[in-house]
Amino acid sequence: MPTTLKFQNRKTENQTKMTAHQYDESKIKTLSSLEHIRKRPGMYIGRLGNGSHQDDGIYILIKEIIDNAVDEYIMGYGKRVEIFLDDRRCRVRDYGRGIPLGKIIDCVSVINTGAKYNTDVFQFSVGLNGVGTKAVNAMSSLFTVTTFRDGNYGKAIFARGKVIGEEQGTTEDQDGTLIEFLPDSELFPEYNYDPKFIEQRLWRYAYLNAGLSLYFNDNRYYSEKGLLDLLGREVNAEAATYPPLYFTAKNLEFAFTHTDDYSEIYFSFVNGTYTSEGGTHLSAFREGILKGVNEFSGKKYNGKDVRDGIVGVLALKV
Repeated sequence: MPTTLKFQNRKTENQTKMTAHQYDESKIKTLSSLEHIRKRPGMYIGRLGNGSHQDDGIYILIKEIIDNAVDEYIMGYGKRVEIFLDDRRCRVRDYGRGIPLGKIIDCVSVINTGAKYNTDVFQFSVGLNGVGTKAVNAMSSLFTVTTFRDGNYGKAIFARGKVIGEEQGTTEDQDGTLIEFLPDSELFPEYNYDPKFIEQRLWRYAYLNAGLSLYFNDNRYYSEKGLLDLLGREVNAEAATYPPLYFTAKNLEFAFTHTDDYSEIYFSFVNGTYTSEGGTHLSAFREGILKGVNEFSGKKYNGKDVRDGIVGVLALKV
């Protein structure tokens, strides 16, 4: 093939590639916040999955709604949370203060909007602050929020994050919030809930929030002693070398004991989230135990001397 013809063919190929992959102002897109959530759901809830793993998206959606109910309890409002599963539809009812009636739509559909940034209203909060409920809304084919406040109620209905109905009136229902959602089959085409994963999360909520009652499938999840109950579940009295040491304050709660084992076992949480990979809070806890023992005894034990066989639970609020 003549050199000139080869050059022309190569030039034609390059022009075709440039046209197909042209990058100019016309290719720049601006998505709304909820469109972005639907386009990149993994940024907000991690894996989508099908319900066979405890970290699959359908469980994270439930978690984000329950988190808001727990935040109300932490602030002293509402001691009961009810969770219902009807086939694939989930309902969560709390008895907190309820979303202000004039801000219902904003609080569940406008990203980075909410009261979690106001420490007068929420001193501590769990979940995706200003994002969680919006993410659930965006990823649901049907999402309904109803708030009850002082004898009045407001209701908003969404489909994939877009408002399709509103309603207001009077009610005799107790103050609080009811959220119902159906995960979108476009994002979650094949999924099933495994109750054991939901129950595991509910027990964690109960242990981290002593006095809170959570109801699911006619079962009550409740802890009177908080982390002491969690430690007691992991270590029975016969296996413990001594009665657990326990401390609780506004921002910190922990308990620990020793067994005859040689390993170290910890369950640590920050703002209600299980930190499976530890962190600086757990490192400080472990070092604090060593320091306390050495200061009390006047010895210079190393970490292995002191912590072999320990089982500890730690919860921090920041």
